[in-house]
Amino acid sequence: MNENKDFLAKEPIGHLLLKLALPTVAAQIINMLYNIVDRIYIGHIPGDGALALTGVGVCMPLIMIVSAFAALVGNGGAPRASIFMGQGDKAAAEKTLGNCFTVQIIISVILTTVLLLWNREFLLAFGASENTVGYGVDYMNIYALGTIFVQLTLGMNAFITAQGFAKTGMLSVMIGAAANIILDPIFIFVLGMGVRGAALATILSQAMSCIWVLAFLFGKKSFIKIHRANLKLTRSIIIPSLALGLSTFIMQSSESVISVCFNSSLLKYGGDIAVGAMTILTSVMQFAMLPLQGLGQGAQPIISYNYGARLTGRVRSAYKLLLTLSVSYAALLWLGVMIVPQAFAAMFTSDPALIAFTKHALRIYMGCMFLFGIQMACQMTFTSIGNARAAIIVAVMRKFILLLPLIYLLPRLMPSDPTTAVYMAEPAADFFAVTFTAVLFFFQFRKAMSTLEG
Repeated sequence: MNENKDFLAKEPIGHLLLKLALPTVAAQIINMLYNIVDRIYIGHIPGDGALALTGVGVCMPLIMIVSAFAALVGNGGAPRASIFMGQGDKAAAEKTLGNCFTVQIIISVILTTVLLLWNREFLLAFGASENTVGYGVDYMNIYALGTIFVQLTLGMNAFITAQGFAKTGMLSVMIGAAANIILDPIFIFVLGMGVRGAALATILSQAMSCIWVLAFLFGKKSFIKIHRANLKLTRSIIIPSLALGLSTFIMQSSESVISVCFNSSLLKYGGDIAVGAMTILTSVMQFAMLPLQGLGQGAQPIISYNYGARLTGRVRSAYKLLLTLSVSYAALLWLGVMIVPQAFAAMFTSDPALIAFTKHALRIYMGCMFLFGIQMACQMTFTSIGNARAAIIVAVMRKFILLLPLIYLLPRLMPSDPTTAVYMAEPAADFFAVTFTAVLFFFQFRKAMSTLEG
């Protein structure tokens, strides 16, 4: 067993999860600022704020795709690197890191080219109207240039956290987020650049984070490092990593597909104000998703390392604690949304009509959020123990089998209020998805533990 990582197998689970999860949750909350601070500032631009917010909101499917590809590589490779370290195989862990680094550069070049050439066509297909598409194009033309920084920051930072350096991972995100918060008002309001200023602030901030992440992984403090010899792709290394990351990719990229479906349906039934409200709803949803992902990322090194070391008791304890914390957080957020939805809406816009519309929609859209902690805890644990198949199944079930059809089916069943019906698709899908995931997890997790103990 790697001596440097022995603390993952010996320290008390509660203390260990607290030490690792607090920085990763903080990192995700800070990362959330990347995603929402632009919208907060843009929504308060005098005069055009509501339309600009809607235009930039329609960019979210494209931004989610960029993040999803980072997760495909990083969230697939990092758990495998942790498992290899638990098995004492440092060479395989470093080979995984090097291969994932190469793949992310290749993906970045492809995504940048596609976004620069066809962003207007994508935005119009994703629910932008002629009133709002100009704002989206202005944002994406600049944001696309920073794709490589986003890819490397999000993807490679997972390998820092996977080694147990949770505080370093948090700082990776904090550096960029702090810069973004400072640069946004300067570029948007002082220099009068509007949505283009928001995009420029974002990519400059991500570049700062990227430099920090790569400096660490090439440096002396990292247990596993990026070496030139490991950059050449090896099928036996990269294919299993991408397979394991596929569930997270599906979950995040499906958010993009679902966002397109939501926007196109809402534009049809409710117009620009309904699409604008959806921008706010997805932003508030990130208050749930990102901290829950942070909890899962904090637990991942513990579960993966001890799974690789065949310490099943510690794997079980880590999962139970992850589940308890995830459910508690999701329930508290759900309670806040139900009691004061207008407070969440007012964060993103000062338009009274949009606030009033969003208040009603928010309570519907997040109606089953209190259950979502179960979904995230189970899915993150599947990934942590290397069960790619189960992780993919639960991701596909929630988004493609349940939510996607419901977006189009419910308005037909509720023709008197089709806009509300579209929003109701989310809680309906969440309820059935959580039930399915819990049952599957019960059998698959017990089987995995029995196999290790046998």
